[in-house]
Amino acid sequence: MKQRKGLLFLQGFLFFNLIWYLGAIWLKTPALPVPTKVYGYLPKIIGGPMLGHIGASLQRIFWGLLISTLIGVMIGLLMGTSPVINRLLNPLIYFTYPIPKTALLPILMILFGLGDHSKITLIVLITVFQVIVAVRGSVQQIDAGLYHSMRSLGASKGQMFYHVTLPAVLPDILTHLRLSVGTTLSVLFFAENYGTQHGLGYYIQDSWSRMNYLAMYGGILILGLLGFMLFIMIDGLEQWWCKK
Repeated sequence: MKQRKGLLFLQGFLFFNLIWYLGAIWLKTPALPVPTKVYGYLPKIIGGPMLGHIGASLQRIFWGLLISTLIGVMIGLLMGTSPVINRLLNPLIYFTYPIPKTALLPILMILFGLGDHSKITLIVLITVFQVIVAVRGSVQQIDAGLYHSMRSLGASKGQMFYHVTLPAVLPDILTHLRLSVGTTLSVLFFAENYGTQHGLGYYIQDSWSRMNYLAMYGGILILGLLGFMLFIMIDGLEQWWCKK
């Protein structure tokens, strides 16, 4: 399985760079350098200030995903197990889910300041709904007979949650967490262009404004590599937690 994923990554990497190279040769513009020039420039930007940008982005990603997952799981479990709570909250979820949360960034910066709090809150608002909907759906699809069987054997509510509910919802949580990583990176790039001088989004935008295209593409590659590493970590968690 690991070898197959590694081969898939290698094929995608080579195909991506081939398209990039052909595009650079065709357009012949400094705004799109060939991949070899960008890769050769990476050692010049890795280390020093770049580590601070990576650390700032990672911190925002970590807290945003952690908070959204905790809140989403709790609300999803409540909505999935309680018809009353589901009827109460479902209209609110249905109404607010399609609203573009990025439009709320100015409001969040007014309420929480220009620092990390507004950016983390934006990540939470965008990703939490995916977790809520996934967990609620997973709980509602659990066969009620499983709970009846556990109850007849004298299992407590905690034991039923651990042996029935948790194994049922965990794969969906990790799947949507994986999807949330891509969404979070996109939001982070947008949010880090305002009120901060730290983060990969700020670094990429700053390099673009100075027309330092090698640094700009280097920052984009590092941001993409960061997302890929987070994907690998979630895959590892899935293999560890969701053993058959």
